Amino acid sequence: MDNQQIPASPVYQPGPPPPGMFGTKIPSSVAFVVAVLLFFMPFIDIKCNNMSLQTVSGIQLATGFKMKNGSSSNSLLDDIKTDKVDETITKTTTKTDNKDPNLYAMVALGLGVLGLLLSFTNAKAAIGGAMVTGIASAGSLIGMMLDIKKKVKMDMSSGADKSGSGGGLEDFGKELTEKMNISVDFTPWFYVAVVAFLAAAFFCYKRMSSMRS
Repeated sequence: MDNQQIPASPVYQPGPPPPGMFGTKIPSSVAFVVAVLLFFMPFIDIKCNNMSLQTVSGIQLATGFKMKNGSSSNSLLDDIKTDKVDETITKTTTKTDNKDPNLYAMVALGLGVLGLLLSFTNAKAAIGGAMVTGIASAGSLIGMMLDIKKKVKMDMSSGADKSGSGGGLEDFGKELTEKMNISVDFTPWFYVAVVAFLAAAFFCYKRMSSMRS
């Protein structure tokens, strides 16, 4: 009786596991879309004595906007013109002022759009670039916040000197500046945009990690 060799059954080797959700472009792309769209929401709220005067969106900060109660200068708070009649102040007049774009807001928006485009690709270098742009966009927004707060502080300190000249108006201007209590508050939409950019960068990092494994 001949010995018959039984052919060995083929060994099944499972393929690489499918990438999880973090291994796809969806999380990072969605985070970038949300962050860019948030620029259409109000980022700052300009207040006088805790009363809202005007809200400004991220797009307006990046492209320029018309500020109510503004003067001909570029300062945020140089917005009160006084008239003197019979040595007393009788009224204040206001007008609209065009404000220049904020450099930090422009950079944040531009990098956000660039990061969104890079997040749609599958190249590792592009995904790494999207991660860097996400971090840089969040940093630019933080820089914008510090820049605006610095300008507001400088305008408040110099507001009394610009309120009037001669005839006792300097003292009135100083008192008026102190009583006005102008402030610029950043809305929750601004902070959500910062978090969205950081989340997009994190998702890009996770995507790159899944590609290396």
